[in-house]
Parts: sequence; structure tokens; C-alpha cells
Amino acid sequence: MIAAEALAAGLDTPTLCELAGLPRNADTRDIRDALAQALSEAGIELPDPDLARRHALRRPAARLINGEIAPADLATDDWWETQVETVEERSFVALIPQCGCCIEYTLGPDQRTWAAELRIAALALTSSPLIGSGC
Repeated sequence: MIAAEALAAGLDTPTLCELAGLPRNADTRDIRDALAQALSEAGIELPDPDLARRHALRRPAARLINGEIAPADLATDDWWETQVETVEERSFVALIPQCGCCIEYTLGPDQRTWAAELRIAALALTSSPLIGSGC
């Protein structure tokens, strides 16, 4: 979808056209490789993976605040492994369990307090200044 939007906006490279035509169920490695090639063809440098992951961390935080996902949904995608640097990132990531079963095991009946703390940390993260450049 993003590749098609980039084409519509005037960014036109051979691999971007190919990327826009890939099916939704395409292999993620094929998508990643095509994206890297399309960006290279457009003269756009890929961001550092750690920096990109830190920026990406804001998306689930915003989705949590907006009620689009439940706190337990954050136990996917290994967000807790993100290499964080700011206080806001650390506060948010520190509250993310390693897996869904850890929530019940470690929090027990105190899940409401955890969910509230997680939302507060998510709000602080999404309200904090963006880090780095290029994202």
C-alpha cells in the first residue's frame, strides 16, 4: 500500500513498481529486499535498524492510547528487546512483558494498575520529541 502511495506521489523506480505489485502474503524477506532496493534507486538511505526500531516503538504506543490495541497485544513483536535511549522509551519498554503468558504470571490480579501505567508511559513516549533524523 505504501509503495503504491509513493508511486502516486511521484516517486517512480523500477523496484518500487515491483514492490507495489507484491501480494499481501509475499515473503517478508522479499518485501524487505525490494524496499531496500527501491529506496536505493530513489537515493534514499535506509535508517539505522536500531533507530528505526525506536521510531517504530511510537506506533504501538499511539495505538494503545487510541484504544486500537490492548495492553497485552504489546507482548508480541519482541518490543521489550528494543535498544532504547530516552527515559520515555525506557519507561514504556520496561512495562512490556516478554510474552502474553508473562502478563498473568507476573502481574496476577494487578493487571489494571499495569495497564494504567503502560498507558501513561505510552502517552509520555508519544508526547516526547522525535529522536534522530530521517524517520
